[in-house]
Amino acid sequence: MVGRKCLLLTIFAVLASVLDGQTLGGPMHGKVVVCYVATWAVYRPGAGKFDLSDIDPTLCTHLIYSFAGLDQSTGGIKSLDPWQDLEKDYGKGGYKRLVSLKAKYPHLKVTVAIGGWNEGSSKYSEMASKNETRAKFVQSVVQFLDTYNFDGLDLDWEYPTKRGGAPEDKANYVAMVKELKDAFESRGYILTAALGAGKDTMDSAYDLAKLSRYLDFIHMMCYDYHGTWDKIVGANAPLRGTTDDDVLSVEYTIKYMLSHGVSPYKLVLGLPLYGRNFYLTNPAERNIKFGVTPVKDVGFSGPFTRENGFIGYNEICMEITNKSSKWSHHWDERSSTAYLRDNDRVITYDNPRSIAIKVKMAIDYGLGGLMVWSMDTDDFKGSCDKEADTYLDYVERYEEIKDDPVLMKALKNLKLPDANRIENLSRRTSYVAANNKLHLRLPEPEYSNYIIMRTINDATTLALEEKRIFDEMKRVTKENEVTPGDDPGASSMMYGSVLCVAMGVLLLQVLV
Repeated sequence: MVGRKCLLLTIFAVLASVLDGQTLGGPMHGKVVVCYVATWAVYRPGAGKFDLSDIDPTLCTHLIYSFAGLDQSTGGIKSLDPWQDLEKDYGKGGYKRLVSLKAKYPHLKVTVAIGGWNEGSSKYSEMASKNETRAKFVQSVVQFLDTYNFDGLDLDWEYPTKRGGAPEDKANYVAMVKELKDAFESRGYILTAALGAGKDTMDSAYDLAKLSRYLDFIHMMCYDYHGTWDKIVGANAPLRGTTDDDVLSVEYTIKYMLSHGVSPYKLVLGLPLYGRNFYLTNPAERNIKFGVTPVKDVGFSGPFTRENGFIGYNEICMEITNKSSKWSHHWDERSSTAYLRDNDRVITYDNPRSIAIKVKMAIDYGLGGLMVWSMDTDDFKGSCDKEADTYLDYVERYEEIKDDPVLMKALKNLKLPDANRIENLSRRTSYVAANNKLHLRLPEPEYSNYIIMRTINDATTLALEEKRIFDEMKRVTKENEVTPGDDPGASSMMYGSVLCVAMGVLLLQVLV
């Protein structure tokens, strides 16, 4: 009897561990969460310094080491920072350190990105223009992945046909992707690409239907839509544009990609863990209006990232956590963007609320998951205060449907967890049922760091559950619809006849 009790306790402990997500070690919602790591963040000062040891692998399904480069002399892939990347000459061994995380977190896929803004476009254009140079590049990539045990390659050519590229890049890019995919097939390597989200770039640079065929995932860089270069205040990553005709928005990019042949399950929505900042041309301006209010063509720099017009979320939240801060908080409804103002300074950025809204959109469109650039500008130190309105929009939708009679019918079919036994529920369960009513349990943060990354994973679970509920409500509504002029009784008889025939067919199958 004692042995049996011990066995049962062991089984329960294992099950509890699985439910907690500790056994698998990563996100449990089934969507990919791709985390780029800007390895130069290790050179940032003070609390902004981000070492590979600061990574929390439980928050991601994929880690991407950024960046490797293209060696023009050999035509192959190369390390851009040998001391940081390699072990040779007492180097830091970054490649090995990142890949070694898979031993402890077997759910992880670790790949390396080649390219980036500073690498430019022209040398990639030249390499992709000829069969022989592409073949040499592909061979070098395979050897590189074999040597350093990466799971695959992420292409970050910014951008074909642009920045010194050629019109032929569009076709040559597809040829290069296909040749890489063919070479990867036998080794099981992953091939992904980060693509620009502006309409001009998408039109010019990408044959999207073909790229969707050969790439495992497409990481859409849905940010940098606006900045100081516009000379007007704008959202870095607006959910929707300033007008119905505005093509610079997250939703427009998603619709464009899907309408041009990209499979939704291959499309990964890129989210920025940083904002854009501005100096107002007129400091006396009372009302900020996106797309209208003029600004200077230079912004200011954050203390860690030190890039003009760019500011990491960790830098933003430390500013507003400071009790003596003079920043006033605002929200732009149309673009779903948070912004701050201090006299002539303005910051537009994604806070947990706007991130949760974008996650909801990704789930509604059936996308494969989310991507972040880049996790080293999240609040990885846990220095910032929590924000109370993260799930405000989810709560508002819940309040609208909780007493809907259609929901009452849908609940009978959904088999949601029982809120009366809440002590047994997984922490990931957000929607529960009790007394034939729907109840919403908002995620409760267990940790103080990585505010945005944790919001992404919690919001993904919440959005998936919400979508399941709304889909069932639509199904119930459609099922109960009666066409005008139809006889409900006749409809019921017809349904009964079909059911009878179906049961007869099933019985015959069983007898045979």
